[in-house]
Amino acid sequence: MRRRPTIAGFEYPASSAGFLLSFLILLASPILSFQAEPAAIDYPIVFTQVELAGDDAEPRSHLALRNPDGTVETLTTDFYAARDPDVSFDGERILFSAKAERGGHWQVYEMNADGSEARRITRESFDCRQPLYQSYFYVITSDDPWHQISFIGSAGGLPSNLYSTRLDGSEPRRLTFNPYGDTDPFLMPDGRILLSSRQSNRLEPGEADRQALFGVNLDGADYAVFSADEGARWKRMPAVTTDGLAVFVENDERQPDGSGWLAAVTLRRNLHSHRRLSERAEGLYHSPSPLPGGEILVSRRPAGGGSHGLYRFSPGTGGAVLIHDDPGYHDIQGRMLAPRPEPDGRSSVVSDEDPTGILYCLNAYQSDFPNRNWMPPGSASRLRVVEGLPRPGQGEGPDPAPARRVVGEIAIERDGSFNIRVPANIPLQLQLLDENGLALRTCSWIWVKNGEPRGCIGCHEDNELTPENRMVDAMRKASISLTLPPERRRRVTYEESVLPIVERKCANGACHGGTVPPRLREASDARVHAAKTARTSPLAWRLFGRNMSRPWDETVVTGLTMEAMPPEGAEPLTEDERRTILEWIDLGAE
Repeated sequence: MRRRPTIAGFEYPASSAGFLLSFLILLASPILSFQAEPAAIDYPIVFTQVELAGDDAEPRSHLALRNPDGTVETLTTDFYAARDPDVSFDGERILFSAKAERGGHWQVYEMNADGSEARRITRESFDCRQPLYQSYFYVITSDDPWHQISFIGSAGGLPSNLYSTRLDGSEPRRLTFNPYGDTDPFLMPDGRILLSSRQSNRLEPGEADRQALFGVNLDGADYAVFSADEGARWKRMPAVTTDGLAVFVENDERQPDGSGWLAAVTLRRNLHSHRRLSERAEGLYHSPSPLPGGEILVSRRPAGGGSHGLYRFSPGTGGAVLIHDDPGYHDIQGRMLAPRPEPDGRSSVVSDEDPTGILYCLNAYQSDFPNRNWMPPGSASRLRVVEGLPRPGQGEGPDPAPARRVVGEIAIERDGSFNIRVPANIPLQLQLLDENGLALRTCSWIWVKNGEPRGCIGCHEDNELTPENRMVDAMRKASISLTLPPERRRRVTYEESVLPIVERKCANGACHGGTVPPRLREASDARVHAAKTARTSPLAWRLFGRNMSRPWDETVVTGLTMEAMPPEGAEPLTEDERRTILEWIDLGAE
């Protein structure tokens, strides 16, 4: 039986009171400072070593164990590459991802804490990375809860998303459906998974790509923002300390290895408590994990380059103590190899027999606009539900937006509420439309799980708000079903939907002299006239004869004479033709 971990001679019991006492003792000790020589520690650490001099495209890596006496031993000699360790709650086993041979897929394995008896868990035809032990999982159809694992899977060249499976590899399930990809899962004390989620809402002017932190239940339900708008745009590798801080790595620019400076938010006020813990001059940090007493184990390398070493870091003082640094390797993903409290178990609302879920909104006019009068009640007329079709390779680099098709459209209630039943397990965007069919607001990508009832207070509202205690109109009625099968969901493309209108109504004597201008024949050129949304598009402005932008938009084009199209004397567009052009723009001008 392993003894509990100690630091500076103090034992850390598993109870919360013991952790608090230990934290107070540490506060009374001298403030940590940067030092060059490795510090003595009283607990083993499992970590990943990535070769610096190896193949840049596929560097070799292995799991190593640093003993309290400073000696280091390799645990995964039988694999071409191994990384991503996670330690079981009793401290006796290690979960990790590995490649049996060069060029193969990453799969999830489990072994004893000493590296013996490695066994394969996943047997998927795609990469399975960053495995994570889950706490107890409860369902109403079973009297006994069970443990699962989560992992990040990258299937078919599509962006990575979160999956789960039983410990024997059975019943694999996809949990998230983000068309831009999720990564870096961490199990929080309340049993939810905290992860880093790439976000890109290219249908809204001024919306920059970012990587934000989201929380999700063990069954994939209740996917909700955890930390996004405060701090830097790219947030990665979250970990929760024993005293309630969510520590993560952030950067103003997307880094290939995800490194950056350290920042944190509190679990109590995670949306409004952001603070930086380090500065760029100190170096770039990577892969924090919790230690007793509120400290973290983290990797750091010089800002100008070099190898990552392992450090013990105090979020309270900003002090860092070197633990281990092998100049031939990046020493990353350190985890304390010791027992730890098991987070709360979680129950599931997911019902696999139900292919749909519920989306409802209490008041679409409740928003995060600085001026609440910008979108007063009555501004929105309808709601459009859009499906995202992810494209291979989309999760890497400056990606194109996913293809889109319309799931359905409904009228919203007078009080701004709506209640719809939609297909489960597909990425969706919601668009509020005005009386002209122009999108007023487009949300980021969301989804519902099978049988999940998922709701929001408003449209882009402050997530710490509490809704008014009243029954909204939409919830007095049955959910409106928007569950057309995939083959009946409508795509609006330039070549199939818009170009025929251009040829029919623009290629005439009163307009373009009987031919379609070359610049309007190709969709890539036509998009120049489209902007990001119809309400900011010069093309749409000409269709209406006026600027259709809203107070929250930045005017994209200035000095444009608003001459209506088609001109007087030409055959006007029908209402359906105009709506088709506006819809094409608001769906991304595909």
